[in-house]
Amino acid sequence: MCPGADHTANGHTNGNGTVDANGNVNHDGFTAIQTRQNPHPTSRNPYGHNAGVTDFLSNVSRFKIIESTLREGEQFANAFFDTEKKIEIAKALDEFGVDYIELTSPCASEQSRLDCEAICKLGLKAKILTHIRCHMDDARVAVETGVDGVDVVIGTSSYLREHSHGKDITYITNTAIEVINFVKSKGIEVRFSSEDSFRSDLVDLLSIYSAVDQVGVHRVGIADTVGCASPRQVYELVRVLRGVVHCDIETHFHNDTGCAIANAFCALEAGATHIDTSVLGIGERNGITPLGGLMARMMVQAPEYVKSKYRLEKLKDLEDLVAESVQVNIPFNNYITGFCAFTHKAGIHAKAILNNPSTYEIINPADFGMTRYVHFASRLTGWNAIKSRAQQLNIQMTDAQYKECTAKIKALADIRPIAVDDADSIIRAFHHNIKLGTDKPLMELNEEERAQFAQKEKEIAQAQANGENIGA
Repeated sequence: MCPGADHTANGHTNGNGTVDANGNVNHDGFTAIQTRQNPHPTSRNPYGHNAGVTDFLSNVSRFKIIESTLREGEQFANAFFDTEKKIEIAKALDEFGVDYIELTSPCASEQSRLDCEAICKLGLKAKILTHIRCHMDDARVAVETGVDGVDVVIGTSSYLREHSHGKDITYITNTAIEVINFVKSKGIEVRFSSEDSFRSDLVDLLSIYSAVDQVGVHRVGIADTVGCASPRQVYELVRVLRGVVHCDIETHFHNDTGCAIANAFCALEAGATHIDTSVLGIGERNGITPLGGLMARMMVQAPEYVKSKYRLEKLKDLEDLVAESVQVNIPFNNYITGFCAFTHKAGIHAKAILNNPSTYEIINPADFGMTRYVHFASRLTGWNAIKSRAQQLNIQMTDAQYKECTAKIKALADIRPIAVDDADSIIRAFHHNIKLGTDKPLMELNEEERAQFAQKEKEIAQAQANGENIGA
């Protein structure tokens, strides 16, 4: 199970952590570090140009999120949300600032209907949507629940028309118009989406979308239901659709081939207005565009817009809540909140991070209430990282002494894994020997380790004598 987040003066820890005597929150082998003021980009990309497409169709700085953890996410293999948990997740999503919260169809079960009604009565800032089949019976039930909008869907690919509902394009179009007119007559929003859009005939798609646009649908939706689309395909289809309809365009991308975030971004570049997400990307099969991953992408492109709309510091708690609810661990490489998201290990990386964090970070962890870490207890460490850690321990030495101490840490790390406590012990013992003019052992080692340590010290000393750099 993924543990809940710890709250410290430095924000969230990125996974498990312990607090040392100095108040630093550490992973084993890692430490939070003080860096210079973080000059991460605001309106401009640090590469020296504005990233992405910025033409008049692009909506990368004015998009809306339709959060589907309580609809698509309920289709995740491990998901079972009782009413209490649904309400807890809905409130957390609302606090984060999503624009819409999409719920399972009230026609799915009696409890789904009751849950939908309960969430509608919470008085949340986010609009509440429910997702239904393109059928009048579903629409009649949905509009009575108190939702702000109804999301209508039907398969349009030959696969789904033949093997799912068995209806032709004419039937789909006529039924869609009937349902849309009925929902609109109740004074609530309505979206029409094709299912399996990217395996549907383009002429069929544009014909249906044009027809529903003419009767005043609020949004049309494109769904990459099987995750087959590439970013280029997404851009081209959305761009064409943008020239056909006047209404908003919603997009829904599955992640079967790993393109969900890239596809969502390209959709916005091409003129889409709404993106479907779920927390941690949970959903049918491999799920859909993850909320955190989309936030990571959009923070690089439109940081001021993202920070003005969404409470990014709530992301970690939100993901922990959902992870615990569906009994999964947050992946080590998860966007923003993963254990390794802002962790630096190589010596040259650590040196640059200490001087200017944006050298190796495109996202500022502080924007999300997170902390960066430098792994200084390894053979890859550099003397700048050891110097920073020594100064955290209130130990002052010359640069030459920091370098010598680093060589000893690297020598130990060459023979066995070491933790923060090991590295700290060496730093303290090394400094103690300097102050007293002694040469006591830096750590307790067994006979075999002492022999190996001595050999590694000789090898490092020889490398230094040959003018080789022991690391930044």
